[in-house]
Amino acid sequence: MKLKCIFVLVAAAVYMPAAMAQQLKTKTEEVMIPHLTKESVRSLRGVPGNVLDTIDTQTPGVQIILYENKTWKYYRDPSAAVQTDVFKENWDTDAVDPYHENLISLPDKISIWVADTLSQYHCPRQVRVYSKFGMRHRRRHQGVDLPLQRGEPVGAAFSGRVRLSKYYRGYGNLVIIRHENGLETFYAHLSERCVEAGQWVDAGDKIGLGGSTGRSTGPHLHFETRYKGYAFDPQWLIDFESGELRHRLFVLKRKHSRLPGL
Repeated sequence: MKLKCIFVLVAAAVYMPAAMAQQLKTKTEEVMIPHLTKESVRSLRGVPGNVLDTIDTQTPGVQIILYENKTWKYYRDPSAAVQTDVFKENWDTDAVDPYHENLISLPDKISIWVADTLSQYHCPRQVRVYSKFGMRHRRRHQGVDLPLQRGEPVGAAFSGRVRLSKYYRGYGNLVIIRHENGLETFYAHLSERCVEAGQWVDAGDKIGLGGSTGRSTGPHLHFETRYKGYAFDPQWLIDFESGELRHRLFVLKRKHSRLPGL
């Protein structure tokens, strides 16, 4: 009898029947990802207009930006954001997975705000996924493949700090961005990387150009979403056809179960 760990990704205060979930093996554990759609967020489409003024708030490092078209938004100074622990712990500019953590070492419940007043979202590529997350040719495909022509710009899905920007074996030219909520997004097979490790990027900023480097049969974008090194299906987070983010909030729950013969 061995202890088996299962991560369950659910929207806040919402639960799905087991029949509507998929079990996908990641690393040596299993990840159960229910399909939930609630409080979707539209992809960021350019800037609202020219900046008219900025106003300081009572929160250090956070300002209000006023635009000429009478719109506004909150803005966090990157120099303040990078001082948080998430950008210091397990920070490695060479390794794809710097965590090497067992699921049992993680908290039972982790709430993750994906988008809020300070965290904007940009769809990395609004297209139909042509190669999904899961087993493929007896290998585990850790992300999704999105059609993309060579030389087309690739934008960051969320604001964050570039943790890795290098050529990495099967990934080819790879950019990994760590975000303030602890999630990491991967952008692979790029023909060119336009950012360096340690650099701060905002949602929608160009981080590379489409290509077919590494283990690739043609130009496309390989996109991954991970938490503490554990990959989960990006389609549970993003509806790539509509370009919308499916949820503002994820709740990761770790379940323990004892299964015979394990």
